[in-house]
Amino acid sequence: MTALMIIEQQFENLLNSRNAEYNTRMNRGKGDSLKFYCFSPPVMLATFFIEITFLAYSVIRYKFNTLTRLVAALLFFLALFQLAEYNVCGGMGTSAATWSRIGFVAITVLPPIGIHLLFTIAKKPWNNITGAAYGMAAAWVLVFAFSERAFSGHMCAGNYVIFQIKPGLGALYFIYYYLWLFIGAYLCAVLAKTMKRAYKESLTLLALGYATLLIPTTMANMLNPETVRGIPSIMCGFAIILAGIVTFGILPRVGEVRQWART
Repeated sequence: MTALMIIEQQFENLLNSRNAEYNTRMNRGKGDSLKFYCFSPPVMLATFFIEITFLAYSVIRYKFNTLTRLVAALLFFLALFQLAEYNVCGGMGTSAATWSRIGFVAITVLPPIGIHLLFTIAKKPWNNITGAAYGMAAAWVLVFAFSERAFSGHMCAGNYVIFQIKPGLGALYFIYYYLWLFIGAYLCAVLAKTMKRAYKESLTLLALGYATLLIPTTMANMLNPETVRGIPSIMCGFAIILAGIVTFGILPRVGEVRQWART
C-alpha cells in the first residue's frame, strides 16, 4: 500500500467516524458530505458584489497583463462560488445540481491560480509546479462538471448547504486543496527572500492571504472535526480578505497602472 493510499484511508476513517451519527440523523443516505459554512445567503450575495467590484476596479485601473489577468481570474472565481452557493437551492431557475457543479468548479481552480500568481509576482517562468497544479485542478474540474457519480444529493439548511459526494472523493479533495495551499504559502516565503522590496512585500502579502484561509479553517477543524468535510466552503467565508489583499495590497505594489489612472 502506497503512502498516498494510507493517508487517504486515514482521512476516510476520520470522516466516517466523526460523521456517521450526523449522517444518520439527517437521513441523507450513503456517501461523503461537504457542508458549506459560508454564513447566511445575504452575506453570500453581499460578498459576491464586493468581489465583483474589486474585479472591475482591478481591470479598469491596471494594465491587463499576466498579473492583472490572474488577479481578475482569482476574483472572478471567488465571486462565482459565492453566487453558486447563494443559488444552490434553485435560484435563477437553475437546478441545485447545476449550481453545485458550478460552485465546485469555481473553488477548484483557485489553488493553481494562486500558484501561477505567486510565480508571476516573482518573475519566474512557467514551470512544472504550475503545470502540475493546473493539471490536478483540471482533473477535478472534469469530475465535478461532467461526472454523474460525483454528487448523490444536496440539502438546503438555512445558513448552509449540504452536498453528498460519492465515497472516496471527499478525502482526495481534502488532500488536493490543503496540499496546494501549503505549497503556495511555502513558495511565497521562499521566493520572497531574494526579491526586491515591492515584490518581497507582495509575496509576503500573498502568504498572509494563504494564512487567512488555512488558519481559520484549521482552527474550525480542531474545534469541530465534522467541519473537515467543508474545507473549501469554510475558506470561502474568509476569502474576501484574500480578495482585498490582492486588490489593494499586491496590485498597487507590482501592478502597472493605466496611463489615465496615474496621479
